[in-house]
Amino acid sequence: MKSLSILGSTGSIGLSTLDVVRQHPERFTVTGLAEGHDVNMLAEQIREFKPGIVSVRDEQSAKQLRELLDAEKPDIHWGIEGAAAVGAAEGSDMVVSAIVGAAGLVPTVSAIKAGKDIALANKETLVVAGQLVSNLVKEHNVTLLPVDSEHSAIFQSLTGHRTEDIERIILTASGGPFRQTPAEELKNVGPEKALKHPQWSMGAKITIDSATLMNKGLEVIEAHWLFDMPAEKIGVVVHPQSVIHSMVEYIDGCVMAQLGAPDMRAPIAYAIAWPERCESGIKKLDLTRIATLTFEEPDMDRFPALGLAFDALKAGKTYPAVLNAANEIAVAAFLDKRAGFTDIPAIVDKTMQAHDPYTAAGLEDYLAADKWARERAAEMVV
Repeated sequence: MKSLSILGSTGSIGLSTLDVVRQHPERFTVTGLAEGHDVNMLAEQIREFKPGIVSVRDEQSAKQLRELLDAEKPDIHWGIEGAAAVGAAEGSDMVVSAIVGAAGLVPTVSAIKAGKDIALANKETLVVAGQLVSNLVKEHNVTLLPVDSEHSAIFQSLTGHRTEDIERIILTASGGPFRQTPAEELKNVGPEKALKHPQWSMGAKITIDSATLMNKGLEVIEAHWLFDMPAEKIGVVVHPQSVIHSMVEYIDGCVMAQLGAPDMRAPIAYAIAWPERCESGIKKLDLTRIATLTFEEPDMDRFPALGLAFDALKAGKTYPAVLNAANEIAVAAFLDKRAGFTDIPAIVDKTMQAHDPYTAAGLEDYLAADKWARERAAEMVV
C-alpha cells in the first residue's frame, strides 16, 4: 500500500490522481490534500478519502471547511505554510506536486526535505529553481518522477538505455488552438477561444500556456533538469494528434517513442505506481482509427514564447524564474481581459530584458527574483 499526499487536489491533475486512486483502493491511500480554490470540493474529497491533514488557501477558507465537515475532521492548515505542512506530513510515501505555478515550489521543497518521493506535475518548481531542487533531491535521496505526459514519455523511452547514447530528446506539442491561425489575427483572440484546446482538458493557466507555446518552453527547461540535457540536445516538434507524447533519438539513428491517448491519468498512474504499472482508466489506443500521425516545426515567429524559454535556459542564473513569473502575471491579465494574447510574450520579453540576473544561492534568492518579475510585469499591464 502506497500512501499519497496531493498538492493541488481540486485541480485537473489532482482530480485525475484521485480517480486513479479510486480505482485501486488496495494499492493507494491518501494521507494529505492541499487545494487553493474550491473548499466545497475539498470537503467532498475529505469525506471520501479521509486524509489526516489538509490545507486551504487562507484562514477564512479553513473556517468554512470546518463548518462543512462533521465532527471527525482532519488537521486543517492554510496558505503556503499549510501546503508545505501537507507536503512534509508523516505517513506519506509520495507527494503528488500539482499546484499550478510557482506557488508549488515551497511545498515541493518542503516535501523533498522531508524525504518524500515526488510525482512532479508542477513544472514551475524546476523552471524557477532547478539547480536547488536537483541538489536537494540528491541530498535527501529522493526519487523524482515526472507526471507531465511529455516527460513521462521521455522517462519511459530512456529506460534501459545509457545517457551517453542519447542524441537528443524531442518534446511533442499539440500546437494548441491557434496552430493554423494567421499571425495578424492572434492579437484579437480572446480567452474564450484560447481556452478551447483541441486535445487536452487542463486548467485555464496551462491551457493558455499551451496556446502561446510557453507551456512547451517551460517543459524544455524542466527537461533540462530532469534528464541533465543541454538546450542544444532538446528539440520540439508539433504533433497535432497528441498520440506520441515525446521521443528520444539515439546516436545510432533509432528513435524511441511513447504513445497513448491524450489523458493525464496514464502518466499519473505510471508515476504513482512506479516501478510497477497499474490500470489508469483511459481508453485503449486504436492506431487504425487514428490512421495518420503528422509533425511540423514550431513557428517561433508567430509563437515567440518558445524562443524566450530557450533563451532563458541558455542564459541561466535567475532568468528562468523571471520568465515564469512574468508569464504568470501576463496570462492572468489575459484571462481577466486586461491584456491581449500577443501581449503575453511581449510582457515576458520586456521583463526579461529589464532583469539584472544573478546566481541564486538558496531558495530566498529564487523567490526574490520571482517577486521582482511579478512586480515589473504587473507595471506593464494596462
